[in-house]
Amino acid sequence: MKRIAKWVGIFLAIVIIGVVSLPFLINVDQFRPTLQSDLSTVLGREVKLGGLQLKILSGEVTADDLSVGEDPAFGKPAFLEAKRLHVGVELWPFLISRKLIVTDLTIDQPEIALVQAQSGNWNFSTLGGKSEPVSSSTPPSAKLPLDLSVQLVRITNGKLTLRRTFGHWKPLVLEQVNIGLRNFSSASAFPFSLAAMIRGGGSLKLDGSAGPINPTDSAMTPLSANLHLGQVDVARTGLNDAAPDVAGLISFDGSGQSDGRMMRVKGRLKAEKLKIAKTGTPAARPLELDFGVEHDLAKHRGVVQQGDIHLGKAVAHLTGTYAEQGDASLLALKLAGPEMPVQELEAMLPAMGVVLPAGTSLQGGTASVILAMEGPANRLVTTGSLALNNTKLTGFDLPKKMASIERLAGIKGGPDTEIQTLSANVRVAPEGTDAQNITLVVPAIGDLRGGGTVSAEYALDFQMSAQVHTSGLLAGVSDKPIPFSVGGTCSDPVFRPDVKAIVKDEVKGVAGGLLHGLLGGKKD
Repeated sequence: MKRIAKWVGIFLAIVIIGVVSLPFLINVDQFRPTLQSDLSTVLGREVKLGGLQLKILSGEVTADDLSVGEDPAFGKPAFLEAKRLHVGVELWPFLISRKLIVTDLTIDQPEIALVQAQSGNWNFSTLGGKSEPVSSSTPPSAKLPLDLSVQLVRITNGKLTLRRTFGHWKPLVLEQVNIGLRNFSSASAFPFSLAAMIRGGGSLKLDGSAGPINPTDSAMTPLSANLHLGQVDVARTGLNDAAPDVAGLISFDGSGQSDGRMMRVKGRLKAEKLKIAKTGTPAARPLELDFGVEHDLAKHRGVVQQGDIHLGKAVAHLTGTYAEQGDASLLALKLAGPEMPVQELEAMLPAMGVVLPAGTSLQGGTASVILAMEGPANRLVTTGSLALNNTKLTGFDLPKKMASIERLAGIKGGPDTEIQTLSANVRVAPEGTDAQNITLVVPAIGDLRGGGTVSAEYALDFQMSAQVHTSGLLAGVSDKPIPFSVGGTCSDPVFRPDVKAIVKDEVKGVAGGLLHGLLGGKKD
């Protein structure tokens, strides 16, 4: 029994010694030129590898360094650089016949740069496509037997940078990138997955299938995928380059399909702490958007076919087009929101830069808007109409504010202002807001009409008139419209009698009386 144990121990020792010695006895680095050449042919780019080492126990070959050349049109820096490459191999055929059968590739800690030129082409457009043969120092006759039938390609803990060679776009950087390609083939569809953290805040997950690879432009390869974005900070990540006034945390769940020419994306987007205007403040409640977009990959423009905006129970509909033009994103959108609950909308007013008088709020009633938004996203001009019905501005006593106008001093006010209707035609631009054809019906006063502007600094300049309801204490007030102006700021409006308009009306009255007398008025 002891003798058997002794021989078993000797046998195990020999096996262990053999396993440990094999990497030193077998020169796997002799396959490096062949592997470099075959990878270069597959990718259409020059591939360089560090020294190859065999690891018997894990059944893999490792290279200390890996680099994949850049498209010459984009300069000299490498398209991809990695600290280590792991090559999974079938060990038995290699030990018996010195044939290297590669089953999988794992690229560890690579740095990858995806770059777009002003023409719209990407530096990966020529990757894997038909190209001129890549030069190789290894003559075909000297190549060792190698089978590159890769079933799995993995990228682990990588860094992916997306940038442009033109304009002032901030690069988008993905960190902790993990990518998997299974049953990879350039001639057929293959499944893929991608997970990453976005520098500046947020996460990204993408999975689906892609292929066959477009032989002339890899960027036009068909794909079908599901996309998840989690809590992406659009300002800190630079995703708001086209509209720098926009900020907030964006989450998205949806899917996309591309035939290589048109990309169709649909899903639900959730925006938290959203800010739209330069002087706005983050919204107190989230906004959700169900949308469907059709994007032309070659022309870099698209159509918003569905854009249902949900803010609580308030729903508005957004449609239109967009197009990239140099640094700018040109928009031509229409927004229609019929009879939306005012209570739901109020939470979004600060995000839009809308300021109410200090200490006030809107309660009850409905709001309707029909707006057209056109121009560059960072200098958008919005025109259209808006209306409020049966709402209340709490904490604001409009009759008391207007008591400085002598002819309106007798109006009895209250802590709140009831608004029966408010309608106006508006134009909102970076320089401020212009509101015309204002009709405001306040039961406590009457009909107020006019128009004016709000500057970018919220200064008010309105010329208005009040047609007072002649009843009760106001029965003695003339039925002529009472002109007044509104100055101050949105948070502290100031109402004053319009002296120029009053004098003008009085002059007209006197002139009219004289003219009437001269032309046949009744004589004493």
